[in-house]
Amino acid sequence: METDCTRRHEGVPPLPSGTRLLHIGPHKTGTTSIQGAMFAAKDRLGEHGVLWPATTRHPMEAVLAACARPGMMGDAGPSEKQWLQLVDRVNGAGRAVTSVISSEFFADAPDDATIGRIVAQLGGDSVHVLVTLRPLAKIMPSQWQQYVQNGLRMGYEEWLDHMLRKAPYEKPNPSFWRRHRHDRLVERWVRAVGAERVTVVVVDDRDRDGLMRTFEQLLGLPQGLLQEVPDTANRSLTLAETEMLRNLNKEFRGNGLPDELYSKLVRHGAVMHMKNACSPTPQDVKICTPQWAVEAAAEIGAEMARSIGATGVRVLGDPALLSAVPKPGTETLAEPRIAPEVAAQALYGALAAAAAAPIRNTAPVKSRTVHQTSSRELVKVLGHRCLKRLRRR
Repeated sequence: METDCTRRHEGVPPLPSGTRLLHIGPHKTGTTSIQGAMFAAKDRLGEHGVLWPATTRHPMEAVLAACARPGMMGDAGPSEKQWLQLVDRVNGAGRAVTSVISSEFFADAPDDATIGRIVAQLGGDSVHVLVTLRPLAKIMPSQWQQYVQNGLRMGYEEWLDHMLRKAPYEKPNPSFWRRHRHDRLVERWVRAVGAERVTVVVVDDRDRDGLMRTFEQLLGLPQGLLQEVPDTANRSLTLAETEMLRNLNKEFRGNGLPDELYSKLVRHGAVMHMKNACSPTPQDVKICTPQWAVEAAAEIGAEMARSIGATGVRVLGDPALLSAVPKPGTETLAEPRIAPEVAAQALYGALAAAAAAPIRNTAPVKSRTVHQTSSRELVKVLGHRCLKRLRRR
């Protein structure tokens, strides 16, 4: 049976010229694919009256500043200037040009006042909000490994237990339900722009190009203009890679090393190089969600679909996908083991980052002899000495 999920959405007219299309994600719903495709095609968009105002694929720092949200662990804080520069490029394009601003971090906007300010700065009545959604059961493993990349030390099943069974479901990641209680996310933005200026797209993973074609329709672009751009730096980690990083996080935090060191050497060094240099193989063990959590996520998905429908927003795609329960996997759960070459690439990435980038603002360390210092404290001392040498360089 053919549905709107498996073909171009018929009868979806382009948005009016001059619309400021605000794609708010949330995370893990195809945002990276859209951002990469739009950025790659930005020089051709102008021929069709469309502007990609960001100077990069993803204006993350600008949006973090707009939402008053801190940067990633150890990164420099975002600047309001970056957001205002993006707003100026949007407003400077004129009323005849449709602008597209896409960032999943808009979903982190903390309150109605922040959302209202963002909408007002981007043009008020010209703003149309686009929300892309996928089933929670497919989002949760991706979000867990992403949190691990930002320092999380909790295992997957324990994390699921906290997110699904331990009210108020705020520990260890309060941002998760802020982003992924999708009905409340839609309601917050409806309060700012009205239901008639919100479109929800339910992404069907079986239709790889479906989201691209939907964006083309909404923007009045020729079919096929937007093409997926491979981005190895954004790939999800395998279970073995995630577990290696999670255990590193435990040692890192347990030894009190500074967050800036984590940002430079681990996230932007070891992890980034490992992602770029190594592709997952069929032998790699995937992050597997237990059946109880899949069923719990489907129940929440059904409730969210009903609530979204009641808001009166336009929904493209099949809302039933949000509550579908996939059949249990038949694969044998092997013990995750990281390949030696993957570990070597991660280590090399950390060493290359250490050699390339000085790290500042580190706390002084008291001098001690080796015999007076425990092995745990030695790691901390050596880490700080490494920072001091990098700073001198």
